[in-house]
Amino acid sequence: MKNTMKFWLVSLLAITMLAVGCGGPAKTDSATNPAKLKIALLPDESPSTVIKNNEKLKEYLASVLKKDVELIVTTDYSSMIEAMRKGQIDIAYFGPLSYILLKQKMADVEPFAAKLEKGSPTYQGVIIASAASGISELSDIKGKTMAYGDQASTSSHLIPKQILLENKLKAGQDYKEVFVGAHDAVLKAVQNGNAQAGGLSKPIYDQLVEKKVVDTDKVKVIKLSPQYPNYPWVMRTSLDKNLQENIRQAFYGLKDKDILKALKADGFASIQDKDYDVIRNMVKILGIDLEKAQ
Repeated sequence: MKNTMKFWLVSLLAITMLAVGCGGPAKTDSATNPAKLKIALLPDESPSTVIKNNEKLKEYLASVLKKDVELIVTTDYSSMIEAMRKGQIDIAYFGPLSYILLKQKMADVEPFAAKLEKGSPTYQGVIIASAASGISELSDIKGKTMAYGDQASTSSHLIPKQILLENKLKAGQDYKEVFVGAHDAVLKAVQNGNAQAGGLSKPIYDQLVEKKVVDTDKVKVIKLSPQYPNYPWVMRTSLDKNLQENIRQAFYGLKDKDILKALKADGFASIQDKDYDVIRNMVKILGIDLEKAQ
């Protein structure tokens, strides 16, 4: 009887351990190698426009990675940061500043690709002004209203604010600042006379000019910024290592002109976290509270 009891106890223990062993990896595999990849794109234009423009990117990644792909556009950078932090996003296209904000909250992410423009993984911001405002140089912004995009945006907030500070113009003291959301909203605010000047990404501005969204009789460029590290693609480092490498190669090997045009890119190159230290230093110089920028 004792031997029978011992046999059943050992058998039950073995079955329990087998169940745990089988159940554990399956759950982990689902998290590290998901059947569907959730990919977030920059909320720099209306969500419907962004998703429509990047439908070919979705098809390309689904084909190359052999995965279902879902494109996501959040309402702003803060919600994109929170969605990735909560595991609701696997890969995301961040601005340099919003990436830094994400990294501050979440260690297990890394940038892996930055878009190339004219062969360089850098880009510029631009300060524009209303032609009717009388602004022809930066000093003329004093006493006027300056439109910024998202508080967590690099080129529609951090870069133009840095330029103005270098020219002895401080927000709230020498000019009024307003935050209007996306880059195209900055343009509209200036073009419609709701702000006399504004800051946004030069690639986005150029694309809006190409689309004839910009009335160049009403809006003019008054300052280009220096070059800064370009927008990074970021992924969760908890993803399967082989999947991570496949994702990298999918971006590095992307040649489709229509897809690249929608992403305002010539291609993508490898990038690392340390490349964004220049943005971290800018945050310190401006004294920006990162918690308030989220």
